[in-house]
Amino acid sequence: MKRDKPFLEKNTMLVKEFDKYILEHPGFAEKIPNNSLVVMQIEGDEEFNEWARKAARAAAEPNTPVVYVTIIELKPVRSRIERLKLELAA
Repeated sequence: MKRDKPFLEKNTMLVKEFDKYILEHPGFAEKIPNNSLVVMQIEGDEEFNEWARKAARAAAEPNTPVVYVTIIELKPVRSRIERLKLELAA
């Protein structure tokens, strides 16, 4: 289970980003069947993708539609900080 932690953290981050994407692109969400199990995938990251597919197979209930969402490009996280002040403690 410990070796799954990096994948769990990555999946959590991807789900958060997907939620933001859906808020900005509601038409995309309309393509996903109700009560689907959404499985995040990353183009080019086969180790993560296989882990996510395996986790989905273990979690999916019978007759649950499974939808794979593949992220083609993910922009780097940017800070919203515009200005900073640094003080060195004496």
